[in-house]
Amino acid sequence: MDLATRRRRTALFLFFLMPGLAISSWVTRTPDIRDQLGASTAQMGLVLFGLSVGSMLGILGSGALVARFGTRPVMGVGTALVILSMVVIGWGALLSSAPTVTAGLFLFGAGMGGGEVAVNIDGAEVEQIIGRTVLPTLHGFFSLGTVVGAAVGILFTAIEFPVQWHLTATAVVAAAMFVHAFRAVPASVGKTKGPRPADGSTTPSRTAVWKDRRLLLIGGIILAMALAEGAANDWLPLLMVDGHGVDPALGSAVYAGFAAAMTVGRFGGGFFIDRFGRAPVVRASALSAALGLTLVIFADSPVLAGAAVLFWGLGASLGFPVALSAAGDSGPDSAARVSLVAMIGYIAFLVGPPGLGFLGDHYGLRSAMIVVLAFVAVAVFLAPAIGTRRTTRPDVHAAQAAAPDGAPHDARTARHD
Repeated sequence: MDLATRRRRTALFLFFLMPGLAISSWVTRTPDIRDQLGASTAQMGLVLFGLSVGSMLGILGSGALVARFGTRPVMGVGTALVILSMVVIGWGALLSSAPTVTAGLFLFGAGMGGGEVAVNIDGAEVEQIIGRTVLPTLHGFFSLGTVVGAAVGILFTAIEFPVQWHLTATAVVAAAMFVHAFRAVPASVGKTKGPRPADGSTTPSRTAVWKDRRLLLIGGIILAMALAEGAANDWLPLLMVDGHGVDPALGSAVYAGFAAAMTVGRFGGGFFIDRFGRAPVVRASALSAALGLTLVIFADSPVLAGAAVLFWGLGASLGFPVALSAAGDSGPDSAARVSLVAMIGYIAFLVGPPGLGFLGDHYGLRSAMIVVLAFVAVAVFLAPAIGTRRTTRPDVHAAQAAAPDGAPHDARTARHD
């Protein structure tokens, strides 16, 4: 890996770390924010509606924005909105202003929905350039960010540190990371709109990817597994507090356990993918998530439910990044394919959980999670659509060593079942 690519990969680590840090900082303080707003479960669902609207606008506009401007400016604006949202949410809670918190969540959704699609497109290109599994590790940094943010959130919840100063400090730390990382991201990645090539050729039709049956099945997998992750990120502390009767600090600790399990799964996932292939790993992940969800929903023991969250987190860890990786090498126009399934995933991740709040208000949060369990169960049967993975074989390493420096990258990579 050359120095520029190494720096680019490191920058992407930070671009994944920042939203993880932000979202866990918000999630661990949701019981406090709920109390400061004096909101019911249904009213919190309305507050989260700002997240849904912002997410939809960001997600639906991201593909066109990347095609027009490239990933770099979309990543930059999206991350800046996420950072700003932390300040708005924190001070909205101080003012007991539900509209202000809703506006902050709108900014967060718009920034993450648009920016993260661009980051995943960039990450998929890095994966193809170096010929190794990268996306699970990149998403591992998102989970690492959630672990760090959750740990700080638990501490601040326990000592009753003011929410507004907690989220403002999070914004300052993320801003410093952003300034450092943004310089290493190249321009024009993912950019497809521009002058027609001199030879008269055209880029593949972006609408054609919707007709790819395998790609749509991959989208189904990412929808289910992203919903499983997003439901925990938005509701797990309240699920443990309201559904299992634990105190807020312990509810945040359970969420930290979920985030830690996600992190372990993503950093260790590459080994299992290399050894067993994509489809078996995704099927095992979906089964683990289904087991964890079943116990959290139906077990009356808070201890058992808290332990089951580890299976939930471990199972939800690989579906999103592995599906993105599969989409990236499923056919021509990789950026359009990654953009499509990433949009599906982020719709589930950011837009689905607020809907669970309305179900939770009528039936309880534990019962609402049955919807998530049903989607994850479907993912078990869709796993074969993930197919093979791109890798670098030993014989290709030998060919690479013998190849001249200018040899095409395509000759250095291969696929295996």
